[in-house]
Amino acid sequence: MEYVDPIKEIESINAIKEVLRKQSQRDLLLFVLGINTGIRVSDLLALKVQDVRDESGIKEFLYLRDSGEVKAYYLNSKVHAELESYLQEHEFKEDEFLFKSQKNNQPITRQQAYRIINKAAKLVGITGKIGMHTLRKTFGYHAYRKGIAISLLMDVYNHTSRSETLKYIGIKKQEKRLVKVDVNL
Repeated sequence: MEYVDPIKEIESINAIKEVLRKQSQRDLLLFVLGINTGIRVSDLLALKVQDVRDESGIKEFLYLRDSGEVKAYYLNSKVHAELESYLQEHEFKEDEFLFKSQKNNQPITRQQAYRIINKAAKLVGITGKIGMHTLRKTFGYHAYRKGIAISLLMDVYNHTSRSETLKYIGIKKQEKRLVKVDVNL
């Protein structure tokens, strides 16, 4: 597998969203869900409608089995908004794949997902190496930058060391981050 980069600039992320919004709500949801949860491409593509929606609406957490344990992934307001738009746009049965191919009742392939994301990134001028793993790395990079503990990210990625996770999400040792520890009692 070739090494890919996270998307570090928020402007680039927003530009990709706009490209994908014009292209397809499904493709936009794939991107938004990937960068906001950090789940693997194989898990993304295997999602069914029932994994994200129940009789009361869009779920708050997505539950996936990972390395023998069930992990919960929070579905934030950005994911909720795109899921709402996508699920209203199409009539889905609960057992249908979320990212269904237009050709059959199967999910899109990893190769198709790669082409969607890579093409959008190139259209907005991203010159780095971009692939489906970019979504997972982008999630980690921005979560870390916003103050999420590295130990939590290590758990998401099943990493055993802090340095492995920092390298994976594209944080270099010389990059210092200022965190406001504002107890404000």
